[in-house]
Amino acid sequence: MTTTLRPTEPLQQNADGTRSRRYQVCVNSRPVGVIRLDTHPVFGTTVARITKLRIDEADRRRGRGTVAALAAEEVARGWGCHRIEAVVPATSEAGLRLATALGYVVRNRGLEKQLGDTPPELPEGSRARPMTEAEFGPWLEKGREDYARSWIERGVPEAEARVKSERDHATLLPDGLATPGTLISVVEHLGTPVGTLWLAVRESSAFVFDVETDAAHRGQGHGRTLMLLAEAQTIAEGRRILGLNVFAGNTPAERLYASLGYETERYALYKPLL
Repeated sequence: MTTTLRPTEPLQQNADGTRSRRYQVCVNSRPVGVIRLDTHPVFGTTVARITKLRIDEADRRRGRGTVAALAAEEVARGWGCHRIEAVVPATSEAGLRLATALGYVVRNRGLEKQLGDTPPELPEGSRARPMTEAEFGPWLEKGREDYARSWIERGVPEAEARVKSERDHATLLPDGLATPGTLISVVEHLGTPVGTLWLAVRESSAFVFDVETDAAHRGQGHGRTLMLLAEAQTIAEGRRILGLNVFAGNTPAERLYASLGYETERYALYKPLL
C-alpha cells in the first residue's frame, strides 16, 4: 500500500507573509486523514510547521501518520525550509511518540494551573511592588537578550532568534509599563530587590511571560515567592487559570513548577531538515 498526500487547495500565500496548504492523507488514493503545513509567522519562510495531522480512527496504528509526517517534511524541503516544528497536546500520547520517533526534539512545554479563590500570601519579609520606569529599560534590554539566547541554545539560528525576541517584546509591550493588561513587578526581601515578574492578564486567564530571580539571590526560595505573586495577581484580576512556558533543560524551573502543581498542556517540538 502507498501513502501519499493529495492537496485539497492551492498553495495559500497569506497576508502575514506565510504560506500554507492542506492535504488529504491517502492510501492507494483512499482518503484516511488530513494534514496542514504552514510556514512560521515569526521565523519566516524557511521554517515549516505541521499545524494539523489527523488520521481516521479506522486507519490508526498502521504507520499512516508516520508516512504523512515524512511526506510533509519533503514538501517543506521543496518550499526551501531548513527546520520543521509541531505542537502536540499533552493528551496526545500517540502524537508525542510519533514526533519523538521521527527525530523531533522538545524545545519547550506549555504549562497551566487551575487556581482557587484565595490568593496565596507571600512569605514573611517579602513584598511586591510595581517596576519603576528607571528599572524598566535595563530589565527590557536584559530580557530581550536572555530570551533570544534561550532560542539560540535550542537550535534557532542567532539572526532568527534575535528577530523573534525583538518582535515578541515589541508586540507584547507596545506601551512599556503602561501596556494594558500587563503587570510587571519587583519582589523585595527585607528591602532588597530579589526578582522580577511579568504577568499578562488575558480574557479568561493570565500568563507568565517572564519570571526571574536575580543571580545573587537564587537558591533561597524567591522563585517560589515570585510564582505565588503571579497566582495572587491572577486571582485578584478575576482569573482562575495561570499559564506559562518552560524551555526544555531548565531543570530548576521544571521542578519548581511541578512542586506548585502546574501540568503540561502542550509540547513544542522541532527538527532540522537536512
